[in-house]
Amino acid sequence: MIETLVTLVVFAMLVAVAFTIIFLERLFAVVLLSAVFSLLTAILFVILDAVDVAFTEAAVGAGVTTVLMLGTIALTRKETPKRTRSDVLPFLVVAVTGATLVYATLDMPSFGSLDAPANAYIRPDYIERTVTEIDIPNVVTAILASYRAFDTLGEAAVVFVAGAGVLLLLGGLARRRDETDEVDE
Repeated sequence: MIETLVTLVVFAMLVAVAFTIIFLERLFAVVLLSAVFSLLTAILFVILDAVDVAFTEAAVGAGVTTVLMLGTIALTRKETPKRTRSDVLPFLVVAVTGATLVYATLDMPSFGSLDAPANAYIRPDYIERTVTEIDIPNVVTAILASYRAFDTLGEAAVVFVAGAGVLLLLGGLARRRDETDEVDE
């Protein structure tokens, strides 16, 4: 019961942050609230027992992306130009996409249901094969290190590439500022 309540509170906070982001005009505030959104998403993943996904979301979503966006803001103008067109079409596209996603989830089995394909077919197979094939006593570690090794490697590669991008962006920003300082003198 408490876990459901906490999940609902975190989800409500996610929705509140998302709607706040929609109506903000200051890019700096949007970036910071996007980082808060990513951290709340990571918390939601932890609640749902997807700690590896939560770690990646926190590192890439809240950490690296925030640094990239702040660097981008440093390279762009301080204020955005006033918009002259209506926001109805983008809102309509998002609403239709959201409704389609909600409709697509109606056929999904309940969370944790024993009748779900992952619980009925995949889980028993992993538990049986892990002991004989991999010889690692912890099933979760065995799955992440062996069966899902390419997925875990891909997540690590995403974090590495994002970090390298941040370093390149910050290096270019420092050179640009140095060049600007030389021209001003």
